[in-house]
Amino acid sequence: MAQVDRFSVTMAPELGEGVRQAAARQGVSVSAWLSEAAGDRLRNELLGAALDAWESEDGPFTEDELGAAASRLGLTPRRGAA
Repeated sequence: MAQVDRFSVTMAPELGEGVRQAAARQGVSVSAWLSEAAGDRLRNELLGAALDAWESEDGPFTEDELGAAASRLGLTPRRGAA
């Protein structure tokens, strides 16, 4: 069996219920759901740091660059959000 790291997590009751419902909808355990959510959060933080470093070296992204990235991701570009 793979080694695991155990945590005790405390959250507001409504958030806990939302997590339980989301895990049930996906057919996974609460632990699996929270693990995936934590992994997503860590990847987002690393991506944010990489983009910050990129901008510090090359300057801020232009509206055209942000629009092209949003389009490739299938998102609606945010205008004037800078």
